[in-house]
Amino acid sequence: MNREEQLLAAMVEVVDTLVDDFDLIDFLHHLCDRCNELLDVSAVGVMLSDPTGRLQLIAASDEHTRLLELFALQTDEGPCVECYRTGTARLNIDLRVPSQVTAFPRFAERARQGDFTTSHALPMRLRGQVVGALNLFDTREQKLSETDARVAQALTDVATIAILQHRTLVHANVERAQMKAALSSRVVIEQAKGILAERWQTTPDEAFGALRRHARSHRLALTTLCRQVIDGSDVVRAIQRP
Repeated sequence: MNREEQLLAAMVEVVDTLVDDFDLIDFLHHLCDRCNELLDVSAVGVMLSDPTGRLQLIAASDEHTRLLELFALQTDEGPCVECYRTGTARLNIDLRVPSQVTAFPRFAERARQGDFTTSHALPMRLRGQVVGALNLFDTREQKLSETDARVAQALTDVATIAILQHRTLVHANVERAQMKAALSSRVVIEQAKGILAERWQTTPDEAFGALRRHARSHRLALTTLCRQVIDGSDVVRAIQRP
């Protein structure tokens, strides 16, 4: 697909969220994939606020980025954290320039250790309500163009609308239930990734990719498949090794 077709496909995916069995984890991993494809960045992370207003990591494009984003939460600093607090996008942050990372020096150092040189953070915001933030990382010295910045914000906005719309459709207190379920699902997914990575002697990223492909091709919820893996189900034999 060309870029316009990819962008249209991303928008169409939002419509598919307006159903009772909306899988938040899978949807946000799709968002990461779309950002990688459309914006040509190296990595993507998504954080959402829990009912207490604290940020939680929900999705990341790879294991290295997941660990970096967890470090941001542990140290309470980083572009995503700052973006969520202010509700303002920060683009083209050069992680090597001290004057641009004064608010998050420890995060910048950790990111540089992972070969990231540039970061962009966009708020997941609808009017005055900020529900999270999207973080983009690049290992190359390239900035987001004005067009890319608009595409990035458009993807972020439609994802925000999808999340808020689903919460409204399902229940008044769906935010609390959805976040609790998402965090529980995250634990289950990490356990299943670890089991397959150990069994296959491969990386967690490759194990996760195999899980996602099997779940989608067999129309299974990702968390359901991961629970089957943890329970020792024969389904493991059917999952195609990377």
